[in-house]
Amino acid sequence: MNVTTRIVDATPQQAWAVLSDGWLYPLWVVGAARMREVDDSWPELGSRLHHSAGSWPFLIDDTTTVLERDPPRRLVLQARGWPAGEARVTIELVPRGDQTELRLAEDVTHGPTKLLPAPLRQWLIRVRNVEALRRLGLVMEGRAA
Repeated sequence: MNVTTRIVDATPQQAWAVLSDGWLYPLWVVGAARMREVDDSWPELGSRLHHSAGSWPFLIDDTTTVLERDPPRRLVLQARGWPAGEARVTIELVPRGDQTELRLAEDVTHGPTKLLPAPLRQWLIRVRNVEALRRLGLVMEGRAA
């Protein structure tokens, strides 16, 4: 599994605050169209984001669940995106002075996308995650300013 990285002008605490606001999810997750609901306990273990993917009128409702958390360092999610499948997503926040290095790792765990050869699947995920980190960085920096 490859890891996509980006340095942002925000502290890990400021960056974590963005990850802790589940309503911001569609601003940075490529493919997410809208939020339907965010569990009150987000991002506690087992809490979920209820989101939709696609474009109207072809929206698919699904969820993302917190599997692990270590604020403000690490968040591990199980992201559902059926009919494509499900993926395990790990976001790490590494302090770099007044900045934070974001590390995003992802791979498919269930579904038809898992049938793609691993090098092709990882290339597609990396292209998507480069854009996701660009968006996430902009939101984090905007909130930190």
